[in-house]
Amino acid sequence: MSLLLEYKHLFPIDSIQKVCELFEEQLRSEKEPDLSFFSIIVGAVENNLTNIKASDKDVNLGNNKFKMKFPSLTWDEVKSLYERFTSLMKCGVDAKLLGGEYSTRELVKRVADVVWNSLTRSYYKDRAHLQSIYSFLTGNKLDCFGVAFAVTAACQVLGKNDVHLALSEDHAWVVFGKGGKETAEVTWHGKGNEDKRGRSVGDGVLAHSWLYVAGKPVICTRVMELAALVSSVNSTLTPTIDVHEVSLMQYKLLWLLYDKGHLDTYPMALGNLADLEEHMLSNYPDESKQCIFKETIDTKPNTPKPDSTALYLQAIRSSRSHYDDRHVYPYTFQGGYYHRHKMYKEAFHAWACAGDVIRHYNYSRDDEEIYKEFAEIANELIPQLMKAESSGHSARSILKDPECFASLLRFYDGICKWEEGSQTPILHIGWAKPLVSTISKFDSEVRAQVNIVCNTDNNHIGEDVPTQCETNSTGSNDSWNDASNVEMTVREQLTAAVNSRPRVTLFSHKMAALKPLLLAERLNTHALQLQLTAQSQLQRPQTQRRDDEEQNSGSAGRAKRARRER
Repeated sequence: MSLLLEYKHLFPIDSIQKVCELFEEQLRSEKEPDLSFFSIIVGAVENNLTNIKASDKDVNLGNNKFKMKFPSLTWDEVKSLYERFTSLMKCGVDAKLLGGEYSTRELVKRVADVVWNSLTRSYYKDRAHLQSIYSFLTGNKLDCFGVAFAVTAACQVLGKNDVHLALSEDHAWVVFGKGGKETAEVTWHGKGNEDKRGRSVGDGVLAHSWLYVAGKPVICTRVMELAALVSSVNSTLTPTIDVHEVSLMQYKLLWLLYDKGHLDTYPMALGNLADLEEHMLSNYPDESKQCIFKETIDTKPNTPKPDSTALYLQAIRSSRSHYDDRHVYPYTFQGGYYHRHKMYKEAFHAWACAGDVIRHYNYSRDDEEIYKEFAEIANELIPQLMKAESSGHSARSILKDPECFASLLRFYDGICKWEEGSQTPILHIGWAKPLVSTISKFDSEVRAQVNIVCNTDNNHIGEDVPTQCETNSTGSNDSWNDASNVEMTVREQLTAAVNSRPRVTLFSHKMAALKPLLLAERLNTHALQLQLTAQSQLQRPQTQRRDDEEQNSGSAGRAKRARRER
């Protein structure tokens, strides 16, 4: 605790400005941030502001905004909680396990056991505000992410600085050892009937589960773990009401971390920041404009702050550059933004790219969160916007655009490919009806303009195949009518016209089999529904399935972290 005395002058922490000053001072320091110290402070602020007390609240029911009095955190209060956490870990771990330059699997498992055994016997699924060490110390409760973060922080207070947090899009584990080559499960995921503490995550990667993002997780540095702490903050009070002070604190801290470059390789945090920027600009434009730090003004005086669209695009580029484009959420973040702003063609393209990513995986019971995401897009958002677009003046927009039809085919093809070889089917009648209804709204002339290519020979899930996400989603190719073509022969002009048609490659057997129906002048909706709900034609080789079953036997999950609210 003596190393943290340099922050004592900032106490009491009684405003968002004080929290930001604390983080700014840390980011200017050459010392590693103390994860447990910062988690206690951020958790205390979040938990106190989202704990309803009638005497402190000022509710604006018309705007669903909730304002509360900012808590005052004293140095003695934070010091007491910090010393409790440190004492718990040092007393619970045998000193013999702390020898050696690097951590061992036995040590990591022991630390996880200490955290695990300190929790109440209930496993919290879809519960907010349980991700901080403050929640752990004051209520003995943690969610999935919170356990992994607490284990990482505990290893740090024990002097084991090779242990770092690894984050997929819905799970967390740790890496350790020389070069961070070793991996270990430290938390749960799933139904809460068995944990996997201490095991390597290799089995999940080999099973091509989205939960393990093809072995391309975000491996955090110590400051990125601080960013993960901030990104995990939840401002919700009820499903329809947010606490503004919590949102504003998270917003300012994420911008601070962004300005220092600590979000560059963290797609999820970039997406969260983009969502917050949109929210603040819409509801609190003055605070959005004021959220520029003095250091940023001094070092980048002529650089405008990125808007939401730029941040979503940066998250996508980060996923492509650093994680082999295996993260789905950057595209669904972007698609959701375009949908909210009625930019439907761009939304279709973003969702198609999400489908391109998910086809690299095999669907499993651990994929509940991303299943919900795709189900909402396919069965709610797309049908609703198609219904609105198919009437009135706007009916001549996306329904007459073959590129929109091509994007929808890519989106549905990704889901069908995700289903192939999986133990549980996805496309039941609840999916098939909205899908067929959507396709039927495109005239045969529009459908015929799409050049459909089938490539079902790539049977190995997870194998690299060409991506279609680089396709321009807004531009059109008018080479047929281009005046520069006057010197071309008729054959050359016809060839150019064919090549200008939107092209989509179908990788799933199910969608490829639908090609004749999709291009038919008269759409046979009954035949489409029958084929979509039929069992997937491609099954994984029996030997591969048996090997996977042996590798994954007994590897069930526990209760998961709450789904990100939008």
